[in-house]
Amino acid sequence: MDPCTPRRKGRPVPRTLAPGQRCRIHVLDVDTGEDRILHESSTVLYEAPNWTLDGRTLILNGDGHLFELAVDGGRPQRLDLGAMAPLNNDHVLDPDGEHVYVSADDGQVHRAPLSGGTATRITEDDGYLHFLHGVSPDGTTLACTGVRRRPDGSWLAPGIVTIPAAGGEATALTDDEFPDDGPEYSPDGSWLYINSERGGTAAGHAQLFRMRPDGTGREQLTHDERVNWFPHPSPDGGRLAYVSFPPGTQGHPADREVLLRLCAADGSEARDLVRLRGGQGTMNVNSWAPDSRRLAYVDYPWTE
Repeated sequence: MDPCTPRRKGRPVPRTLAPGQRCRIHVLDVDTGEDRILHESSTVLYEAPNWTLDGRTLILNGDGHLFELAVDGGRPQRLDLGAMAPLNNDHVLDPDGEHVYVSADDGQVHRAPLSGGTATRITEDDGYLHFLHGVSPDGTTLACTGVRRRPDGSWLAPGIVTIPAAGGEATALTDDEFPDDGPEYSPDGSWLYINSERGGTAAGHAQLFRMRPDGTGREQLTHDERVNWFPHPSPDGGRLAYVSFPPGTQGHPADREVLLRLCAADGSEARDLVRLRGGQGTMNVNSWAPDSRRLAYVDYPWTE
């Protein structure tokens, strides 16, 4: 990730479809390969599906708002979260199944009821822009990508921070020249999975890593020429799904030909799932169904 342009994570909000472009929300069975399109839009650019705990509904963002979409059919329905800054694609469900944490264009994380209603701000004015990716299994801790400015106004490399879910001071787990992103907890809470350039061969060459929740015990999991982002552990803890960009990609841009890939939790046995046009917005947050078999994702093809 380019430390000089951290707002590409929170890029101008909301994103919109280009003329002739479509947005398609998919559900993929990673074992059988069955790929079902739940909804297609030529007007709203939806991003980053989460699943509710009962496996019946997807939660997505679009047009700066949050939406829900029934997995068995229908159209996305907007959730009313009250007056908020536009939302980006970093949102994660609370383990209580009744709330969702959202990242907004104000650089802060908020908690809101899934039934709709006023959101509560969680993060403080601590000098970071906060981009949420993970919530600990016990619901007590948020894991975010944190970005800060230098005194001269330039941006430091993004690092991983944790924050009490009830609010409080951020704790930096990584804070050096290597860009880190996408922290998610393993289902048992023993690991944080991230993508990082610290093992790369050139600027922008992100690979997958894991570390203990206190930042110790860091292990590199992938070792290939592609640019690998957003490791999502399955609910049963056995597999990781991630977005893989072509070699030489800087960051996680939109509208690229990318692969969705699958590997074991230790990075072994990697294989391709599907090739698509997407990247940014496709699977920025954990998109596994509770059954650890299905993934939701979004692609953005051009009209033929």
